[in-house]
Amino acid sequence: MKLYDSKMAPNPRRVRIYLAEKGIEVPTEQVDMMKGEHKTAQYTAINALQRMPALVLDDGTIITESIAICRYFEAQRPNPPMFGTDPKDISLVEMWNRRCEINLLLAVANVFRHLHPAMKELEVPQIAAWGEANKPRVVDFLKILNEQLGKHKFVAGDRYTVADITAQVAVDFLKPARIPVPDELTNVKRWHAEVSARPTAKA
Repeated sequence: MKLYDSKMAPNPRRVRIYLAEKGIEVPTEQVDMMKGEHKTAQYTAINALQRMPALVLDDGTIITESIAICRYFEAQRPNPPMFGTDPKDISLVEMWNRRCEINLLLAVANVFRHLHPAMKELEVPQIAAWGEANKPRVVDFLKILNEQLGKHKFVAGDRYTVADITAQVAVDFLKPARIPVPDELTNVKRWHAEVSARPTAKA
C-alpha cells in the first residue's frame, strides 16, 4: 500500500489529518505539484485526472479522491467514528462535509488558483475575474458556518468529524489565498483555534 501525497496541497492534507486522528500509518510518496510532478506520465498512469492524493492498495487497486480514501480506512477502522454514528448523524456529517467542500474549499481554491502568481504556470488559463468572483462566495459561506458553529461545538454537531477536517483545511487555505476571516465571525474563530490546537492539525 502506498499513499501519493503532496505536502503543499489542501486535499492531501485532509487525508493526513484523518489518518492522524485514526492513528493509522501508511507509507507515502511525495509528489511535488509546484514542480508539476502530478502531470508526469508516471503519475498520470495512477490518476488520469492528475490530482492528489491517490492510494494504491497492495492488489494494485487505485483509490483517488480524498473522502473516498478516508472512507476506505473508515470501513476498516470505524473507531473513533469520523463519518457519523447513526443514520441522522451520518447524514448530517455528509451534508456539512459536502457543503464545506463545494462552498468553501472549492471557492477558496478558485481564488488561489486564479489570482496567486505562484499558480500562473499550473492554472492555465488563470482567469482573474473568476478568482475575484469567488471571494464573496467564501465570505458568504463563512457566515453560514459561523451561524452553525454558534449552535454546535463542531461543524456537524458536538464531535470532531471529517466535516471539521474539510472546513479546517479550507480555513487554513484562506491565508495563501489572501482572504481574511471577518472579525465578526467569532464562532468560526473560536472553532478554528480549537481544531488548530489538536495535535493532528500538524499533519
